[in-house]
Amino acid sequence: MISRPWSLHSDESGVGRPSFVTEFGIWDDRQAAEAEQVQARLGEVDFVRVVFCDPHGLARSKTVPASVFRSVLRNGMDFSAGPFVFDTGHAVAVDFLSDSGLGVSELLGAGDFVLVPDPRTFQILPRTEPRTAWVLGNEYLRDGSPHPLASRNVLRRVCAEYAKRDLAPIIGLEVEWYLTRLAGGPAGNAGNGFGLQGEAPAVEAMNPGYQFNLDSYYDSVAPVADPLGEMLIALGLPLRTIEHESGPGQLETTFGPMLALDAADAMLLFRTQVKQACARRGFHASFMALPRLESFDPSGWHLHQSVMSTKTNLNVFAAGGSGQDTISPDGEAYVEGLLARAREFCLLSVPTVNGYRRIDPRFSLSPTSVNWRFEDRSAMVRVLSGDSATHVENRIGEPCANPYLAIASQLYAGLEGLAGGAQPPQGTYPALPTSLREALDAFRQSSRATELLGAPLKTCLTKLKESEAARFDGWCADEISATGKDADEITGEVTEWEHREYFRDF
Repeated sequence: MISRPWSLHSDESGVGRPSFVTEFGIWDDRQAAEAEQVQARLGEVDFVRVVFCDPHGLARSKTVPASVFRSVLRNGMDFSAGPFVFDTGHAVAVDFLSDSGLGVSELLGAGDFVLVPDPRTFQILPRTEPRTAWVLGNEYLRDGSPHPLASRNVLRRVCAEYAKRDLAPIIGLEVEWYLTRLAGGPAGNAGNGFGLQGEAPAVEAMNPGYQFNLDSYYDSVAPVADPLGEMLIALGLPLRTIEHESGPGQLETTFGPMLALDAADAMLLFRTQVKQACARRGFHASFMALPRLESFDPSGWHLHQSVMSTKTNLNVFAAGGSGQDTISPDGEAYVEGLLARAREFCLLSVPTVNGYRRIDPRFSLSPTSVNWRFEDRSAMVRVLSGDSATHVENRIGEPCANPYLAIASQLYAGLEGLAGGAQPPQGTYPALPTSLREALDAFRQSSRATELLGAPLKTCLTKLKESEAARFDGWCADEISATGKDADEITGEVTEWEHREYFRDF
């Protein structure tokens, strides 16, 4: 037998810190009980993917054997801080070798943080071989404090503020996305690098599109979409509908109401598993708002929201009675909060250059102004009244947004409205941003964004988005110089830069 001098500690190598969960009291009673159930199920799997959500809304993971995960579950897992410093094109946007201005000393040198699995999120992935599970974690510094760059923790804090008021926010997901058929071709690595994206996947449309909800068009995607539906149900997600939208192969997937944190977890799981399942079968799923493909229509993410009293189990938006077009004063105050912070929080719901293609008068069902109306899909906030089912639908988001930050920002704004702190200046609300640059400026100037995220995460997001916007501006300048075209000609339609930057990974 080969001698391995590290063998006495090999089960702890890279595995957080012994008894990290117990030492810092990280789990509540429910999580501790769930951990016992997870421990008992580890014999059913071979590997576990330990996952967290990066600032861009992408799942980052390490895969460990089930035997190793027995230690990871309570000790945590060491992760590099790399995903906090790269922008959407993997360009280094945060200087981790010097004082980056974030005030996070453990980020210097890209030092590790500890990811602690949340046992409530443990899922055995259906139809995987070897047998694989997925579990989401929360990020911590080595002193046991929540990592200041952790987006999931932002939503946890906002939900805790609701709980202090005996309230629970309820979220429903309505997500548009594109299913295409992979057409072969190179992997897209040529010319790729840090901040340099190779060719986007070559794809073919699934159908001609532009016959909304046509059953025959759904049938053309059903061999892929139906198994996806089975997978989502097997994952325990409250799937309601899969339907064909207007664009070629454009689908909409909706889910039933969930508690806010569960909804954000579901969104990350849904997007990640759909992309992976499609790729395994020779298809490509993209949650990019508007791909650079012929006749494609923008995709949106409509976030349905209501608030329940945990004392009465009643919807606080319900006005009572049976009248149409009614919402309670609390519900209207919540909506006022959404409107008051729409501009400065827009970056968190529409975080990419491409997402602002959708906020355009050419697309009549996409929001272009800060307003609300009953049962009107052209408004930014659509109010659906139905007594106990009364809720609001914010239509601003793009499907690839970070779910924790998008949901947290809207809940924060709504709670400010409920508390009476959201009043329109001079009786009107500022216009929505029309570009990433404009959204970034509004976000940078927002004291409320600092309050929501904390200064380190706000600074980090600002640097990431500044890098993304600067690379886009640089590409546009190079194109203008090379072609002699003016800026409007270059940016009037979705650019090759956007398609390379977002279509594959988002």
